[in-house]
Amino acid sequence: MRTSNPALNEKVFTREIEAARTSGAGGRMTRPPVDDQVSPWTPPSSADTMTISGTISASAVLLMVLLAAGWVGWAQVDPSPEGVRYPGWLLPALLVGLGIAFLTIFKPRLARFTAPVYAVVEGLLLGAISHVYNLAYGGIVVQAVGLTVAVFGILLFLYATRVIKVTDKLRMGIVAATGAVFVVYMVSLVLRLFGADVPFIHDASPIGILISLAVVVIAALNLILDFDFIERGAAKGAPKYMEWYGAFGLLVTLVWLYLELLRLASKLRSR
Repeated sequence: MRTSNPALNEKVFTREIEAARTSGAGGRMTRPPVDDQVSPWTPPSSADTMTISGTISASAVLLMVLLAAGWVGWAQVDPSPEGVRYPGWLLPALLVGLGIAFLTIFKPRLARFTAPVYAVVEGLLLGAISHVYNLAYGGIVVQAVGLTVAVFGILLFLYATRVIKVTDKLRMGIVAATGAVFVVYMVSLVLRLFGADVPFIHDASPIGILISLAVVVIAALNLILDFDFIERGAAKGAPKYMEWYGAFGLLVTLVWLYLELLRLASKLRSR
């Protein structure tokens, strides 16, 4: 099985569990692995293994770091009468963020150190980007943040109550849809380097709005997979440091969802 979020991939959890069992450090198996019958929100209670509550705590820390860094990034945008001045560190920060993300994905043991750094970098970027959007469309950031929180809360409730059940078909559909979005975005990025673009993606036409809405839905559905894989990792007795890794993966999806909601709101406001 796979998840469309590359951080929260079941192969990663399996690999880290096996590594912990081999090394005997920070990840004892307290009970046999659970495959399909996972009791909701009842992971193993061990100081050496991943728990849902520990992942929630790590996620809360990362969100607070993200918000604090976001405030700093917001203040770095200069809304001068001559035009908005972007901070010169935007592109380097983007590259650093990508580098930290890949490092965390390939070295989950470092997540407790790299995830907070990633939150700082992403917070700076989101703060600056959000300020630019807010200058163009007053109040749009409050709308996007509110929608992100609402979507997260609704999907968490639907998942926890098993109104939405994660099946293999659902996983495959979300993975395929997310892969398609990634390919289209990469093609668009390459075309922009040559002065062209993929039609409708960035404009506020009805088709462009529908495309953004579809991407928002795909990003939101990734939260369901994130919840599922975090729960499975905890149920299988993943090492303790995987709490930070799970929180990191969840943050990746939330950042993506927020940016897509911001784009969708800007399209709607520009009509």
